[in-house]
Amino acid sequence: MSATATVSTPTGLAPSVPTAILAIARRELRDALSSKWFAMFTIAFAGLAIALSFLSLAGAGSSGFAGFGRTTAGLLNLIMLLVPLLALTAGAGSIAGERERGTLLYLLAQPISRSEVVIGKFLGLSGAICASLLLGFGLSACVLTWRAGGVGVGAFVALVALTCLLAMSMLAIGLLISVRSRKTSVATGLALCVWLALVFLSDLGLMAGTILFKLRVQEVFALAVLNPLQAFKMGVIMQMNASLDVLGPAGMYASRTFGDHLAWMLPGVVGVWGAMAMVIAMVLFARRVSV
Repeated sequence: MSATATVSTPTGLAPSVPTAILAIARRELRDALSSKWFAMFTIAFAGLAIALSFLSLAGAGSSGFAGFGRTTAGLLNLIMLLVPLLALTAGAGSIAGERERGTLLYLLAQPISRSEVVIGKFLGLSGAICASLLLGFGLSACVLTWRAGGVGVGAFVALVALTCLLAMSMLAIGLLISVRSRKTSVATGLALCVWLALVFLSDLGLMAGTILFKLRVQEVFALAVLNPLQAFKMGVIMQMNASLDVLGPAGMYASRTFGDHLAWMLPGVVGVWGAMAMVIAMVLFARRVSV
């Protein structure tokens, strides 16, 4: 995604921080929305969400809560695979792509700080990804409302909000990778490695580690909640008014130990990942002497 638009200001004065950031964000948003990659993801995600909506209605006999509840459960695993992949690769190719094309030097020659570049790119790409997700979720919700009414829509709305939060956190990690990479191919490869590690450690790695190292239930929960994908999964399950007991001993321990605090603790973990990645990315990019 390119963000090489100049920032024009009256009387030759340097732009304010919001003006500089918004100029980059608007350009990044336009480039992302016109990208074939984003278009393909939007179509694929919307199609899968609609298909899952019809399947959930067929399996639930068109009962309202079951329709939204089953669709939310069905979308959960799909989101954990597709959304981090899109966000990580989009972020990874952002600054690295500018650097490889030679346009980053031109961009930094404008009256814009390096931190503003990172923030502007994050906001623009976040807007594009969230718009893509909202379109898919919106079409799915229309189908469910049309065929099953609006009962149980609260869990579905929570899923949408948590998915956007997850996407922005993964995007921030992608930008951190991009800041440290000189080529788009390297950044994309690192992003795919991070995606595979998070997906693997989300379930299979956690189970294997538990068996291999004979971890206690407290340690299993700590490792699970430190993974943003697992924290996202548990947060969605809680918003569905379901008990974490379905996750086994670790879920039972979490419910009994933290209770209602999990409702804000789990989304907080996902948000902290994104916030930390953004801060580190801005610090590293600001300290980097060479472009």
